[in-house]
Amino acid sequence: MSLDVVDLRSFYSQQLGTVARRFIGRGIRARWADTRGQRVLGIGYPTPYLGLFREHAERCLAFMPAQQGVVRWPTERPTLAALVEEYDLPLTEGAVDRVLLVHALEMAEDGLSLLREVWRVLAPSGRVLVVIPNRRGLWARMDTTPFGYGRPYSRSQIVHLLRESSFTPTSWGEALYMPPISRRWFMRSAVAWERTGATLSAPFAGVHIVEATKQVYRAVPARREKRRLVPSLEPALEPMPGAVARNRAP
Repeated sequence: MSLDVVDLRSFYSQQLGTVARRFIGRGIRARWADTRGQRVLGIGYPTPYLGLFREHAERCLAFMPAQQGVVRWPTERPTLAALVEEYDLPLTEGAVDRVLLVHALEMAEDGLSLLREVWRVLAPSGRVLVVIPNRRGLWARMDTTPFGYGRPYSRSQIVHLLRESSFTPTSWGEALYMPPISRRWFMRSAVAWERTGATLSAPFAGVHIVEATKQVYRAVPARREKRRLVPSLEPALEPMPGAVARNRAP
């Protein structure tokens, strides 16, 4: 079951969604601190986080899958959001420098095809940042937030998927160590949960934040060609036609 854009927008308008956006946004910003002159593309429902880059990036776009729906973004400026087919993005090869995936990979029916399409539109040495629910975390086990829908991933699963789609993982982080409880009194301790979980490297974080670079040249194992044995030929004299005719003459 996938969520539509109304459910996602409703979550981020609530206090729990605001807390989630703040903690995930810190993890994203820690890896992409400088996007000046970069072309940034967000896929899925990335609008709560694209504001981190809009003022400094050369270009900032939001692509939302057709089955999810689309919302206007930004609300007070010319729209930079579009409804797309996630496996056939309306961009040429190498059109963007960075791609942010949020509420995208876990919702995709074919994660490998989605990442290969991301690979296609990324420039050489381009980078992708994936925010995806942690299979071992509490957020993936409760459907009270968008992170409880779709397919969560373990660390080894996401690494394998990235490598299969010709990406090289370079950086790893987590966020959302606090349980997804929306009680106001409980959320007062959200910062303490986040600091403690990050300090202890606890395995129950709500989401993984994985950065990877585009691998342009894939290593191919060398094959030794089989040597074909050709039999050696002995030299032989070929008779000339004129000499044969002279020998037969009377």
